[in-house]
Amino acid sequence: MLVWLAQWLTENVDPGFNVFSYLTFRSILSILTALFLSLYLGPKLIRYLQQMQIGQTVRDDGPESHLSKSGTPTMGGLLILGAISVATLLWADLSNKYVLITLFVVAAFGVIGFIDDYRKVIRKDSKGLIAKWKYFWQSVTAILVACVLFFTREQAAETQLLIPFFKEVVPQLGLFYLVTTYFVIVGTSNAVNLTDGLDGLAIVPTIMLAAAFAIIAYVTGNVNFSAYLNIPFLPQASELVIVCTAIFGAGLGFLWFNTYPAQVFMGDVGSLALGATLGVIAVLVRQEIVLVIMGGVFVIETLSVILQVGSYKLRGERIFRMAPIHHHYELKGWPEPRVIVRFWIISLVLVLVGLATLKLR
Repeated sequence: MLVWLAQWLTENVDPGFNVFSYLTFRSILSILTALFLSLYLGPKLIRYLQQMQIGQTVRDDGPESHLSKSGTPTMGGLLILGAISVATLLWADLSNKYVLITLFVVAAFGVIGFIDDYRKVIRKDSKGLIAKWKYFWQSVTAILVACVLFFTREQAAETQLLIPFFKEVVPQLGLFYLVTTYFVIVGTSNAVNLTDGLDGLAIVPTIMLAAAFAIIAYVTGNVNFSAYLNIPFLPQASELVIVCTAIFGAGLGFLWFNTYPAQVFMGDVGSLALGATLGVIAVLVRQEIVLVIMGGVFVIETLSVILQVGSYKLRGERIFRMAPIHHHYELKGWPEPRVIVRFWIISLVLVLVGLATLKLR
C-alpha cells in the first residue's frame, strides 16, 4: 500500500522517497511494524481475553504440570495474524500475486482456526470444529490455492520440484503439483497445530523458518543470486520477503507474552494459519522438501502422533508415554523449559541444514 504512495512521492515530490522501493529497507520496516504492533496490542488483547474468560482448557490426562495453565488466555493468534496482515499490507507490493495468495491463506486458515477455538472456548464444546469439517475447509482452501497457482503459472519453473543436493534433478510435476501443494499446505498447518503444546514451542521454530524463507525468497527472486545458486529465478518471489519478515516480527512480539510461563496461547487460530502460511511460502519458492528438513521439529511431532495412534490400533500398545512427543519427554521427568529449549536448538540446526542445501547442490 505504502509502496504505491512512495512511488508517487518519488515521481512528484522528492526522489529521496525512492528508498521505500528497496526490498531490504521495506523488510526491516515490516519486522519493526509487526513487532511493535504485537508488543503494543498484546497487553490489551490479553486483558480483553481475561475479561471475556476466554481461557485454555487443559486435558486432565496430560502432564500434571499443565493443570496450572487452565484458564490462561488463548486465541492469541489473532495478535499474530493481525500484525502480519497490517505489516504486509503496508510494506508489500499488493499487485504481486504471491503476496495476495499468501494473505488469502493467512485469512482463510485463520478463520478455520478461529471457529475451532470459538467452539471450544466460548461455546464450551470440547470437540471444537468437528475434525471432518476442519479438514474439509482446510482441503477446500488448499485445493483452491493449488488450482490458482497451477492455472496462472507463467513459467515451467513454477511447477518444478527442486531436489536438495542435486543440480540437474528438477522433475516437472505437472498435475501432480496440485497434490503436492495440497499436502504441503494442509500438512504443515496441522503439524504446527500439533506442536503448539508448550509455551513458546511452536512460535520459535516458526520464527526461524520465516527468517530462512525470507533469505530463500530473496535469492529466488534475484536473477544473479538464483543463477549463482542454480535455483529457478522466480521474479515475484522476492516480495515474499516482506511476508516472511512480518511473520518474524509478529512472532517475536508474540513470544514476549508466550514465553514460559505463558501469559497467552496462540490457539488454533494462530497455529493453523501460521503452518499453512509456511506451507504456501515453501510451495511458492519451490522448496517443499527443504521445508520438511527445516521444519523437522514439526515433522517429528506429527510422526509421533501417527505412530502412537497406529501402534495402539494395531497392537494395543503405545510407543510413547504420550503424544505428541514433547509430552513424552515431560512425562519422563524433563522440566518444560528444558523440553522447549532443546526443541528450539534442534530446530535451529535443521534450519541451518536446510539453508545449506541451497549451496550444496
